Amino acid sequence: MSRSDPPDPLAALDPSARRASARVRLGVGAAVALFIAAVAVAALLSFTASGGGAQSSVSFGAGGSGSSSGGADASGGGGTVAVASPVVLVHVLGAVVEPGLVELDEGSRVVDAIAAAGGLTADADPAGVNLARAVADGEQLVVPIVGAVPPAGPVAGGAAAGAGGAPADGKVHLNTADVAELDTLPRIGPALAQRIIDWREANGPFTSTEQLLDVAGIGDAVYSGLADLVAP
Repeated sequence: MSRSDPPDPLAALDPSARRASARVRLGVGAAVALFIAAVAVAALLSFTASGGGAQSSVSFGAGGSGSSSGGADASGGGGTVAVASPVVLVHVLGAVVEPGLVELDEGSRVVDAIAAAGGLTADADPAGVNLARAVADGEQLVVPIVGAVPPAGPVAGGAAAGAGGAPADGKVHLNTADVAELDTLPRIGPALAQRIIDWREANGPFTSTEQLLDVAGIGDAVYSGLADLVAP
C-alpha cells in the first residue's frame, strides 16, 4: 500500500470480524427483502378483500344498455325509456255534462268515453247507447235524451238521434255510416267496420249490399245476417 492511499478502516479488524460484518450486511438485506415482500402480500390481500375494484363494474338496466353502477341513477332511470300507451280521440255529444273531445286509452269503451265527458245528464237515456261497446279512434258518440231514441233500427251509439233521427227505413246505410254505426250490426266489430269504410273510400260508393262480400272478413255467413239490416 502506498502512503497516498487512505487507510482501510477494516484493516484494524481481524479476519473473523470482517466475516461477521459481511454476514450482518447480508442479513440486513434479506430482512429488507422480506419486509418488502410482506408489504406486497398485504396490499394484494387488501385489494382482493375490497372486491378487486368492483366499484367500477358495469351493470345492465332493464333496457339492456350498459351503465356504470355509480352513474345509472344520475342519468335518470338507468337507460330505460318509457313508452306512451296508444290513445284514441272520441267526440262525445248529447246528454253529457261536458260535451267535446275526450282522450282515452286504446281499448276503452263507451262507458269510459261518457265518464271522461263528465257523465250523463239528468235527462240522458243510458239505454240509448251500448255502454259496453269498444270505441274507435275518430268516432262521434251522441248520447240521447229520454224519448229521443228511435223505436226501430240500429243507432250508432245514439248518433242518429242526435243528428236528427235514424233513416226512415231503419237500416244502416253503407255509404254514410261511420265506424260506430257499422259496429252496431251483428258480427261487425270496429276493425271490420273500418274495413267497410276503407273499401268505400277505395272503390267508391256501394251500389248494392252484395258488395259487402268484397270486403275482407265478410263471408256468406256474416253477410246473411246483414242483408236485411243494411242499404247502400
